[in-house]
Amino acid sequence: MAETMHHSFDIRQNPDAHFLAQVRARFPVEAEIDRTLSRKMTQRATGRAYAAHSLESLVAGTANLVRANVGDDFAITNARWLTGGASKIQVAFDLDWHDGNVRRSEPMVLRMEPAESVVETSRKREFELLQALDGVVPVPPCFWVDDTAEHLPHPALIYGFAQGVTKPSDLPSQQVTGIGLNYGPRLRAPITAQFIEHMARFHRMGAELAPRLPSFDRVEVGSNASVIRLVNWWRRVWEEDRAQDEPLMTVAYDWLIANAPPIDHVSLVHGDCRAGNFLFNESDARITAWLDWELALLGDRHQDLAWSMMDPYRHSSEDGSVELINGMLPYDDYIAAYEKASGLVVDPARLAYYRVLCSYLSVSICLGTGYRVAKGAKTHQDIVVGWLAMISYPIMEQLRSTLQEAL
Repeated sequence: MAETMHHSFDIRQNPDAHFLAQVRARFPVEAEIDRTLSRKMTQRATGRAYAAHSLESLVAGTANLVRANVGDDFAITNARWLTGGASKIQVAFDLDWHDGNVRRSEPMVLRMEPAESVVETSRKREFELLQALDGVVPVPPCFWVDDTAEHLPHPALIYGFAQGVTKPSDLPSQQVTGIGLNYGPRLRAPITAQFIEHMARFHRMGAELAPRLPSFDRVEVGSNASVIRLVNWWRRVWEEDRAQDEPLMTVAYDWLIANAPPIDHVSLVHGDCRAGNFLFNESDARITAWLDWELALLGDRHQDLAWSMMDPYRHSSEDGSVELINGMLPYDDYIAAYEKASGLVVDPARLAYYRVLCSYLSVSICLGTGYRVAKGAKTHQDIVVGWLAMISYPIMEQLRSTLQEAL
């Protein structure tokens, strides 16, 4: 059993250099993930809570970022707050600027972290990824990044505004974060076909895209080193953010390390691959943009499959006869459709492993970071992070059951 680090609540709320050094040494992660999580702890040590930023101040910071990249010949208009992307602060605006010999005018989005996010991630990685995926699957065009918060209060990026909706407008109101999202009989089949084809495409292309992703650590076929780094990522988050220890998290961590499977194919993993994380047109059911790539990594395709197949993203068919995985297809049909689209085999043992890992990271996010961010008043999304902390124990039960199934 791994030794548990014993520290008081105060050391996590007010971390010192010694605590951070211990955590970094015990749970080595990707270089850019280490930089991002270390920045979080250093910022937390200042004791500053979330402070609302005026729209005017964010427009001014955005102007500074644009100016640093294109010069003074531009204009920002129609700035307004944008909902969605619950873990980040977002502002929509129109930008008119001179791009080389071409005058351009496009709707844009500023995506910026709060003081602490429920998932602390790298805008630099997100920027690289969106640029690399241009022409591979539908993603918003990504223009500029302020990964060190030189121009804005926190790290941020600017990307193009994508048209579409995340859920049908004529169906009953859905719960947050895509839980139980129902596309209905008319939209389900075309959306499902595109979702699986797109997922299969970026899963196939991991090794091909890797050279365009300098902030992502390399992954080797036949090695489980990258899997262990991934497990350590969420173990480190748990150690930095938890209010109390939970024995099940120690048991699960030990099992995940001991049973980490070697990579058999390098995939680009979305990290939050599920219904609700893409936009589509209701008129023709065409997916217009994949969203929320902040948890993406180079790794094992089974992680995305396991995440999309988790219980909260399922619901029954209209006649109640079958359960639809990810609100799309029955279990066997979902697996078969993915294998046909990707040309890659789905290994039940690997899928079971990643079901445990997905449950483990969910507890780290909800019971660890969700609680910590709410307790420290670090975000504009008090209700959302409070809700995540509230549902932590049903997710703990999910971790127990997936671990028991995998044993």
